[in-house]
Amino acid sequence: MAQDRRDFMESCKTGDLHSVSYLLEVKEVEPNLKDEWNSTALYYACLCGHKNVVIYLLENGAKCEAKTFDGERCLYGALTDEIRDILKSYKAVVTGHARRNFYLDFMKRLLEASCYSDITFVIHNETFAAHRCILQSRNEYFAEMLETRWKNKSTVHIKSSLVRPQAFKRVLEYVYTGTLQVHINIVDDCLRFAKQCGMTSLIEKINQRLKEIEDYVPSKPGTHIHIVSVEPSLDDTPVQDDLNQLAQMAFPVEKRDPLAQGVFPFCGGLLQVPPYTDVCFEVEQDKFFCHKMFFTERSDYFKGLFADHFNEVSLDQNSIPIISLHEVTSDVFMQVIYYLYTDSVNLTEDLCYEILVVADLYLLPGLKRLCANKIASQLTEESVFQVLRVSRMFSLVKLEDQCVEFISRIVERITDNEEFIELVKEDAASVENREEVDSITIIDDLRYHIANNLKMYSELQEAQEKLSYLDHLLQELGIEG
Repeated sequence: MAQDRRDFMESCKTGDLHSVSYLLEVKEVEPNLKDEWNSTALYYACLCGHKNVVIYLLENGAKCEAKTFDGERCLYGALTDEIRDILKSYKAVVTGHARRNFYLDFMKRLLEASCYSDITFVIHNETFAAHRCILQSRNEYFAEMLETRWKNKSTVHIKSSLVRPQAFKRVLEYVYTGTLQVHINIVDDCLRFAKQCGMTSLIEKINQRLKEIEDYVPSKPGTHIHIVSVEPSLDDTPVQDDLNQLAQMAFPVEKRDPLAQGVFPFCGGLLQVPPYTDVCFEVEQDKFFCHKMFFTERSDYFKGLFADHFNEVSLDQNSIPIISLHEVTSDVFMQVIYYLYTDSVNLTEDLCYEILVVADLYLLPGLKRLCANKIASQLTEESVFQVLRVSRMFSLVKLEDQCVEFISRIVERITDNEEFIELVKEDAASVENREEVDSITIIDDLRYHIANNLKMYSELQEAQEKLSYLDHLLQELGIEG
């Protein structure tokens, strides 16, 4: 909200990285917002010489594009040459930088932490832990080997001199994340192993990057490129697409997508239960066969559930633990599974609020944000006040801000609305109980949006009229604000 934005700017000026990260990730402050002097947070961090804050902002979506006012201003205003070099090395002055991908972070963490891994590869005395269900979902070669030569093996020794540990590691990372960053010296090793695994798409992408490097370097004397990077495009989600099939198989047969009908990637047949499941959730008499790693690594609720109660659960005929969940419906739990496996969800209007409640219970802030985005897209003059209350109840800061921004556009029509008046009274009462707050939240935020939405001088009179409506309402209510 308004105070969060001010705190964010001030933290970037003072170099308070902890506060910057809290406001950006928890409070969801927009990294590219501007203050009344048309200055961005990145500009202030550059100007004041706070290198760590500059790096953090760039990694989380701050824009600094070449030949634009903001980009040139950051470069020119940077306190040190080191910060200028950072801006350039991040290519922020060329293309900007995508916001942090939390799903990608999760998949990396899953691989690196070896959580619930069920197979280990040993390559020239180096070990790499992995998960059969992901390997089988993502690659036909791995799927075939897991069903044949590697079946029932917990440890696989690969002794071929043609498979180097670092190349195996990088290709394995690609299987999990859909991205690849490899030193130019081992690119050939990666290509060779990718060919063995039948990864034609990866081979094409690496060769495309090599061609781009070959064309680029001669035109830039003194340029040396040591890392080859492969990343999917914004509309390309290969990992999520493959794991969507794994999630689909977790559902009871009658609830699966009719187009899937139990066909699992690279298995060549129909499956009643997805491969390598290690937990079963029972919800409204439906059974969902799942993989614990997706639950424990994405939800502290389930991590605690498994830790505290796992010895008390019953077992099915295949010795898979069964956990009964009573606080969720089967249809809602299906969407929770989709989210945990793929980071996406099918939000319908009738289920959105139910999913929001469960997401809050299961400690899934990302799913809460998706619900909030859906709700925000359907705001109306009739629903906005109720949605505002919901946003506060579930600490959805961005949704609350969107509601206030919506209200700021219709102030002249709602100052006699009973729901709005009640909100003003409640916020005013909370001010009386909190001495450190010197303004009424809803009024302060509305004033901010009314002033911030000014684009042209001709809109000034309209803004002043809206502010006068608020002042008049406060006078009628006998409230100072």
